[in-house]
Formats: sequence, structure tokens, C-alpha cells
Amino acid sequence: MAGPISLGEIASRLGGRVVGDAGVLVEQVASLEHAQGRDIAFFSSARYKAQLTATRAAAVILGPRAEPLTRLPRIVSDNPYAYFARVSQLLNPAGAPQPGVHAAAHVEASARVAASARVDALAVVGAAAEIGERAWIGAGCTIGEAAAVGADSRLHPSVVVYAGCRIGKRAVVHSGAVIGADGFGMALDAGRWLKVPQIGRVLIGDDVEIGANTTIDRGTVDDTVIEDGVKLDNQVQIGHNCRIGAHTAMAGCAGVAGSAQIGRRCTLGGAAVVLGHLSICDDVHVSAATVITRSIRKPGTYTGLYPFEDNASWARNAALLRHLGKKRKKRNG
Repeated sequence: MAGPISLGEIASRLGGRVVGDAGVLVEQVASLEHAQGRDIAFFSSARYKAQLTATRAAAVILGPRAEPLTRLPRIVSDNPYAYFARVSQLLNPAGAPQPGVHAAAHVEASARVAASARVDALAVVGAAAEIGERAWIGAGCTIGEAAAVGADSRLHPSVVVYAGCRIGKRAVVHSGAVIGADGFGMALDAGRWLKVPQIGRVLIGDDVEIGANTTIDRGTVDDTVIEDGVKLDNQVQIGHNCRIGAHTAMAGCAGVAGSAQIGRRCTLGGAAVVLGHLSICDDVHVSAATVITRSIRKPGTYTGLYPFEDNASWARNAALLRHLGKKRKKRNG
């Protein structure tokens, strides 16, 4: 924790406008409900007005319209939640790794580990792998042959990065994530499944965060690509040959089947599913538990949950539902 810090100092670093005593000191962020004497909270919705009135926070972050709702010292920002995130980063800076390779780690002689990097106990770094400056490889991680982890990235304990896969700079990969396992490539031959070798890689850009137990499959021939700034929650599945556009975010248990292409700045709610070989344009938002069954070429929000039934009935009823609006309009003249 980096506090205490005054509201005036926060505003000088992050912008925003201080109303009230700029000398008020804060040490930590907290919710309106549980904040105490040196905490700073945020207010972004009228539904929490009672909590704002009752809060014991030292200060509050809020938007211009909410400024008159409290007499507490406050920082006014057009985006209170994003500002709150920046304040939390300021008060809770990520710890810098103490460089060095633990005696219980195994690093192949041909691997290149930056002098400023850290490799914890029981981690394995394969032949010709590269670990960048200030990267932190947690206990029990496996970095495969010729894989790479970029500068300032952190892999929490028990992450597996398969051979040849690459992670960019400033990535955060949480425990249990698996990067580069075989995609589900199977060819049916005389009633039996024949495995298709998965010889592509996974390429992950800069500033990506990957949640616990999330899996990203390597490509069949071409690479699976996760572009810069993508945020994946826990237990997300990305199939082989997918491309996920920059700054897209997916909530827990979302699934993207093989060869799907997701645009930039998209969001997928929890348990949303995108079927294989589909294409989704930039700035599309898919609601939780929605199943995307056809490509989307127009930005916007898409929602749908249809009851399970036999496939022929589902296809027939879905087609009828899709045209109900046109039929109603035609009937009403």
C-alpha cells in the first residue's frame, strides 16, 4: 500500500476536480458501505444514494451531476469508476519482483532469462525459451521450449505456456491458465476420430490479462492470436485459430469456438458462446448466456436465450421467430 496521499496530490497525478478540503488524506479504497476514516469510495449510480449519505469514507469520487449529493470532500470525474480504478492502482501498486532464479527451479541452459526477471521454486523454463526484463514466473509454472514471456509480465503459480507460444509485455496470467494446448482438431474417418496435429502457436499481445483456469488453444496450422489489451476472466475457453481483437473483454465461462474472429472493443458476458468460424465486427456487446449462431456485421448489443429442443424443431421455430416482426408489420399495413 502506497498511502497516505492527499486528494490534491491524487488530482495532480490523475486529473479530476477536488471539491472541499484538498488536504484530506486517504490510505485505501473501499465501498461506500464499508469505508472508514481514511478510505476513499466512489459513487456512480442513484441507487446507492442512501449509502452515499451514510458512508464513513474520508472522501468520495463521483460524477458532475452527483456533486451536490454530499458535503464530503470529493473528486469530480466524468468517469468515476475508471477514476476509482486509477486511484486503487495508485494506492495498491504491484510489487516489483526480486530478481533471481530459485534454487528449486529448472532452467534449461539454452533458455534466456533476463537478469532482472524472477523465476520461483519448481518452475520449469524450457530450451530456447525467453523470459523478459522484470518478468515474474510463479512457483510451479512451465514455460515450454522456444516460448517467450515479455517484459514486466507476471505469471502466477501453476501457469502452463506450451512450446512456441508467446506472451507480450505487461501481461498478467492467473493460476491454472493453459496457453497453447492442442485445439480440438479431429477428423472422422470410418467412424473413428483421427487427430489433426495442431502445429500453430498462441500469440498474445501487450497488456493482456488472463484469468484463472482459462484456456487458449494453439492453432491447427495458423496461429491463435490475442491482440493487445484483451481481458479474459476466469474459465474462459478460446478455441484454435481464433483471433480476439484489441481491448475486447470476456466474462467468466464465455466460450469462443475454433476459427471465430472477434473484433476490437467487444464484450462477452458470462457464459456467452460464439460458434466456430463466425466473424464479429468491432464494438459488439454480447449479453450473458447468449449464443451467437451467425456472424455479426453491425456494432451494437445482442441478447438471446432460446429453449433447448431437437435441432430440426429449433431451426424451424427460430426461423419463424426471426420473421415475426416482418409478418406483424405486413399484417398491420
